[in-house]
Amino acid sequence: MKLARLAVLAAAGVAIAAFAGVFQPSGANSAATDTSSGGITVLGTGSTTVVPDRASFAFGTVTQAATANAALAASSQSVARVIAALKKAGVAQADIQTSDVSLSPRMNDKGDGIVGYTASNTVTATIRKIGDAGDVVDAAVGAGSNQVYGPNLLASDQDAAYRNALKAAVADARAKAEALAAASNSALGKITAIVEGGGAVPLPMAAGAKGSSVPIEPGTQKIEATVSVTFAFG
Repeated sequence: MKLARLAVLAAAGVAIAAFAGVFQPSGANSAATDTSSGGITVLGTGSTTVVPDRASFAFGTVTQAATANAALAASSQSVARVIAALKKAGVAQADIQTSDVSLSPRMNDKGDGIVGYTASNTVTATIRKIGDAGDVVDAAVGAGSNQVYGPNLLASDQDAAYRNALKAAVADARAKAEALAAASNSALGKITAIVEGGGAVPLPMAAGAKGSSVPIEPGTQKIEATVSVTFAFG
């Protein structure tokens, strides 16, 4: 009987521990006290905001013809006109790149015979002055581009902004670690390890390029950084 009672008590203890884990706050794993090495590990986040000043688009041409050679030749001629229009609109040759060339057969309604071919050719263009983006799109479409993808908005100072976000993330980690140390009546020591991570997140739109039939809004980008920092006890 005594052994059975001890088994029941042990099972109850396991169940209580399991429930305690279930009802932990969702953010409870953002910081940990490392008793084995005498330290505190915390997650810190930091951010900074930049306004994109560049844009990239993909411009494609799709053509159909009875033969594969004719379809591909027509598509190539069309994209050549688009490239010429992009250069005329101010896009440097170094900022224009072929990204896709494709050719596929077109089948009849029964699916048992080829009735022609469809060819496509796509180039990407980086526009270094975002205020010119709308005019560049107009020029490409006017030259025969019947597929437009984008924009991919870029900030030329994104690397510097990320470094600033990293500094803010480390400061955030230190503030959290100081709070934990104070709560445990301990003194915070030096940093013993840092692990980095981060990325860019789009934010709501801001005022953008005007005056063309295709207005391009640059909006803003929040550059975020996350670090895991381990502090020793002082």
